[in-house]
Amino acid sequence: MPHSTQAQHEQTPAADNTTMFIFGAGGDLVKRLLIPSLYNLDRDHLIDPKMRIIGVDLAEHDDDGFRAHLKQFIADKAADNHSEGRGSALDESHWCEFEKRLQYLQGDFTDEAIYRRIKDTIASSENDNAIFYCATSSRFFSEIAQQLGKAGLLTEQGGNYRRVVVEKPFGHDLESAQALNANLLEVMKEDQIYRIDHFLGKETVQNILVARFANVLFEPFWNNHYIDHIQITAAETVGVEARAAFYDKAGAMRDMVPNHLFQLLAMVAIEPPAAFGADALRSEKSKVLGAIRPWTIDEADDNSARGRYEAGTLGDRRVPGYLEEDGVDADSQTETFVTMKVMVDNWRWIGVPFYLRTGKRMSARDTEIAICFKPAPYAQFRNTDVDRMASNWLIIQIQPNEGMWFDFQAKRPGPELEMDTVKMGFAYKDFFDLPAVTGYETLIYDCLTGDQMLFQRADTIENGWRAVQPFLEAWSRKSGTGKSGIEGYAAGTDGPSGAHELIQRDGRLWHKVGEPTGPGVAPVPKRGDR
Repeated sequence: MPHSTQAQHEQTPAADNTTMFIFGAGGDLVKRLLIPSLYNLDRDHLIDPKMRIIGVDLAEHDDDGFRAHLKQFIADKAADNHSEGRGSALDESHWCEFEKRLQYLQGDFTDEAIYRRIKDTIASSENDNAIFYCATSSRFFSEIAQQLGKAGLLTEQGGNYRRVVVEKPFGHDLESAQALNANLLEVMKEDQIYRIDHFLGKETVQNILVARFANVLFEPFWNNHYIDHIQITAAETVGVEARAAFYDKAGAMRDMVPNHLFQLLAMVAIEPPAAFGADALRSEKSKVLGAIRPWTIDEADDNSARGRYEAGTLGDRRVPGYLEEDGVDADSQTETFVTMKVMVDNWRWIGVPFYLRTGKRMSARDTEIAICFKPAPYAQFRNTDVDRMASNWLIIQIQPNEGMWFDFQAKRPGPELEMDTVKMGFAYKDFFDLPAVTGYETLIYDCLTGDQMLFQRADTIENGWRAVQPFLEAWSRKSGTGKSGIEGYAAGTDGPSGAHELIQRDGRLWHKVGEPTGPGVAPVPKRGDR
């Protein structure tokens, strides 16, 4: 019987009253994720009854028009069903109460006038708390921060707070990330900045820390003495969709690796923090990313591969290639798939390769961490029909089938000593009654309560970009010679051949994308054995 989360919500205190200003309120992020998340938090009584949510954008709306615009979208998508959780359609009675929180300010957030109106709005509030959420294009982050600082809107006094939330991307290379951090820190303190990565709002990601540090089973073996290598995969079946304007400038590397994939790497590789709090945890994450070996440009070239999806079949549906997608430059040199090998040069992980891959239009939607343990000693089986020992695997699946599974060896019934790989595992849906969520609820609640544990710090951001910079420079060098280095792969497959060659030359194989997990599946073949 799944455990209900309702009792937990009833024990969780509501956040303090505040006013949240959302810059870029007409954008897709706001209607698709932020407002549904706030709606869900309100449903669970986790935000103050007097909290106001104020959209700021150029579009011509009044309060009622803004509310109607959001309601139509959320009702069509059914806020709960649209999310990654499970639930029912929009609750009309709840929405009628929730929409009273919503207001709208029309204006240009590069114009000083809108900040004077924001200041007046805060002055009319019951307290001086304010959160400024930058749900805009990244090119406006510094501008908004500077304008907020110039208007005196980031000054904290009398026990009240002012916080700024910044969405990824946090720069497009090391230099731009350092410049963004410098601009933010010029007008506010680090503890006022909430750099948000929605991957860290997923329950399974947070469960990595609990699994490692709350269970004596794992931590003694969580090192280079027992682990052969680690694979981190973020596979998508969707194409570029409506994001061509952004994606064609970013590509798979900038869109996914310095943030999502490196956050997963940091969570699985950190040292035990001194305390389960923001400062200690974020310091350990920064140390891990800072310990990634700085490849030379040639080494980065040798330890990476890029791809771009071409026309193919997903299920029973034919889909176009990337260059045929609306809004994509016909001469684009943008990758939709990237794989890379990195080494973490610290005491725990020296000699253990981390293989990362992410791509669009792959065979299945699958975000997972696959930990391959070194095979057991072979000696006692030398006079049997067992020709070699298979590795044990721990699979931490982030989405879509959230949970953890462990592959181990068992004797097949019969008179001969024959082995098969079997699984035991834990699926969240089998143990917990998962609420309907977007993945942003935990992060927004933490921002409202001042908990920065799941938000990125400036040094972590810069260490991530420092690690990928050699890859970006290697690829730029290839483009400069007229050879993009981008290999095609058919939609519905698992990336270009170069990705498989990269890991196979080390005597290993990729864990299969979208492989069924959980009780009752057939034994899996031996994978990744030397």
